[in-house]
Amino acid sequence: MTDQTYTPMTGKTVIITGAARGLGREYALQLGRRGASVVLADLNDCAESEALLTAEGIACMSVKVDVADENSTKAMAAAAVERFGRIDVLVNNAALWADLKNTPFTDIDPGLWDRCMAVNVKGVWNCSKAVFAAMREAGGGSIINIASLAATYGMPYALHYTASKAAVIGITRGLAREVGRHWIRVNSVAPSLVLTEATSQFFDDKLDKATDAIKAGQSLKGNLTPQDVVGAVLFLAGEDSRFVTGQTLMVDGGTTLL
Repeated sequence: MTDQTYTPMTGKTVIITGAARGLGREYALQLGRRGASVVLADLNDCAESEALLTAEGIACMSVKVDVADENSTKAMAAAAVERFGRIDVLVNNAALWADLKNTPFTDIDPGLWDRCMAVNVKGVWNCSKAVFAAMREAGGGSIINIASLAATYGMPYALHYTASKAAVIGITRGLAREVGRHWIRVNSVAPSLVLTEATSQFFDDKLDKATDAIKAGQSLKGNLTPQDVVGAVLFLAGEDSRFVTGQTLMVDGGTTLL
């Protein structure tokens, strides 16, 4: 089931963290439909995601991973290579988001701040390190970090999340310069608010107010769904973007005009 709108991913192996639900599941499904073998990685159970991909005949496997733990990410990469023989694409999608709450910066719990940085920032570093050798051996690859509009626009009452996603953009730029000689490309995608289970959990009873406020600031008046973000990831994963690296692609309806 290959959609010729994008370069086929046949013969490629893709790891997607945070693949148990939401955006991660959608990335996995769409990359798999284009021929990639997919590694579904999450701290939570990926059985439902795996069942969806398997039902469409997509080669896939599930791996339990804590991206904040270096040994766990090494095991993730080793399992991918053992099963599929190579790693070509890493989508660093896992992030602490749903468990956060709108909180004034003076009231953020220090432990939660540290956990946010461990997952959202250190996790990107750990996973990128884990796949580096396999990508280098394959002659190149693509690392796609999921950032956020919060990093460029500034999200109030979520300073821990905003700071973590700004760090993701910094990692993207620095790492792109460091690994480019191996033809490993590093880019980030920064969506606006995406309507997922995690977003609903974060905003709780303030969801409608938040979505209305964000939509009002966009040139394109609408709220994003996971399907609206997938195209950017597909582009950066495939050969159509082979000379694109170190970039942050805003998928925000025209909120931030770079």
